[in-house]
Amino acid sequence: MPTVLITGSSGLIGSESVHFFAQNGFNVVGIDNNMRAVFFGEPASTGWNRRILEDKYGDSYRHYDIDIRDRFAIENLFQEYSSDICLIIHTAAQPSHDWAAKDPHTDFTVNANGTLVLLEATRQYCPDATFIFTSTNKVYGDTPNYLPLEELETRWEIEPNHQYREGIDESMTIDNSKHSLFGASKVAADILVQEYGRYFGMRTVTFRGGCLTGPNHSGAQLHGFLAYLMKCTITGDIYTIFGYQGKQVRDNIHSYDLVNAFYHFYQNPRRGEVYNMGGSRHSNCSMLEAISICEDIVGKKLQYTYSKQNRSGDHIWYISDVRKFRFHYPTWEYKYNLRQILEEIYNAQTSRNTGYEEGVFLKLSRY
Repeated sequence: MPTVLITGSSGLIGSESVHFFAQNGFNVVGIDNNMRAVFFGEPASTGWNRRILEDKYGDSYRHYDIDIRDRFAIENLFQEYSSDICLIIHTAAQPSHDWAAKDPHTDFTVNANGTLVLLEATRQYCPDATFIFTSTNKVYGDTPNYLPLEELETRWEIEPNHQYREGIDESMTIDNSKHSLFGASKVAADILVQEYGRYFGMRTVTFRGGCLTGPNHSGAQLHGFLAYLMKCTITGDIYTIFGYQGKQVRDNIHSYDLVNAFYHFYQNPRRGEVYNMGGSRHSNCSMLEAISICEDIVGKKLQYTYSKQNRSGDHIWYISDVRKFRFHYPTWEYKYNLRQILEEIYNAQTSRNTGYEEGVFLKLSRY
């Protein structure tokens, strides 16, 4: 059977990729050393998800506790599987622009150097494989904040006759803007992935994601917007809204819908391609609108505070235009809308815990 190698395999998109490809008859090799717990603390650990994958798929899933920056270990692993590898899905990352400012060296080496290690190992040992990279809308920096936006009752919105009315497409410049250090490290990785496609002729693609979300997200304050918001609504923990009156807008795509897009690309790959990928006009919300839906699902009010200081370089309004991808892969469709996404997150969080008491989750014994 063909082998898929997935980095960040215990995280949100990585684990969704494991489920998708293992259930479609692939052997899956997972790489994940649980750096998320290092970045965001033990509550953000993905160890529980790793155990689920290993228990569910047995010999079809082999897990490796490797740091993607470890060139020697990565190259040995690629050499072991060699041309059996038909697909690499690279989701491992330091994902927070706030955290990156605390430790720029770790952020850049994980996001940029780690990506280079994986690309070069692919070129040396399985050059015919497809390489899929999960990039970010932060490669555009704060350029979206200079679009003509209107303040409405619950959200910021772009002028209705603007060229980006359906969302921001791949033509937006990535230059002359504030990216955050996280955005800069992801730009470096993004360009590397493109260059290995264009220079070496490899089958590479970068998906510039909006808010990637779903039931397997280990949400934390610094990353995992909807998952962390739902957790705070359930537990009574105080949530902090940072700036823009809580009207900042994001598009949200379910992890399954993104991985399904990966699969469509794998079936008919291109070289050095770039796609904006998110919930588009199909699934988007402001912070205030997301809070309202969470409260309705949980049946209780969220306890939150408001900070006038927005996160540096954060977007006021970002919706992805996914029409380029849909033109190239017209059979791909969304499965989940925003309400369904939040209901799944709620069901997953409550099923992973026996209940809540004084705002603290009680972990199920199987985790």
